[in-house]
Amino acid sequence: MTQDPLTLYKLIVLYMLDKVSFKLTNAQISDFILEKEYTSYMTLQQVISDLLDTELIKADTSMNRTYYSITQEGQSTLSYFGNRISDAIRGEIDTFLSEKHLELKNEASITANYYKSVSGEYEAELTAKEKDIVLVNIRLSVPTQDMAEAVCDGWYHKNEKIYKYLMQELF
Repeated sequence: MTQDPLTLYKLIVLYMLDKVSFKLTNAQISDFILEKEYTSYMTLQQVISDLLDTELIKADTSMNRTYYSITQEGQSTLSYFGNRISDAIRGEIDTFLSEKHLELKNEASITANYYKSVSGEYEAELTAKEKDIVLVNIRLSVPTQDMAEAVCDGWYHKNEKIYKYLMQELF
């Protein structure tokens, strides 16, 4: 039976999102699909757009990162049509997710965002989660947008060190 390639790509994205207990970024999904040379970046973005339009996945955006998760309708669709993904492709996805689990999870559980407050300063909100439980949530006020961006960038790179320091100092 022949299958529309776009349908297969959609099922691959749904399968990936269904196999993890956290949200995946656009970059994480792209890394796998482009590394395996299943399709081009532009086609993948069209696939993701189609999945969003049909509400099979949902997106949350924070600091220029878009995080995707599968919806209930997406899970139902996958349960009906998931058998159209070959065992070989399933195996490749499972291996990728298994090998990169900690890296993927860490990226999804660390968020940083900033906004301009009513006082005219910028507030950076930094969060670390584990299994949807907030471990730490820090809000810092800084005078400029550049500083807010630097704080958010620093959080992505140094969150473990900062969390460890806080725990040592507070306990």
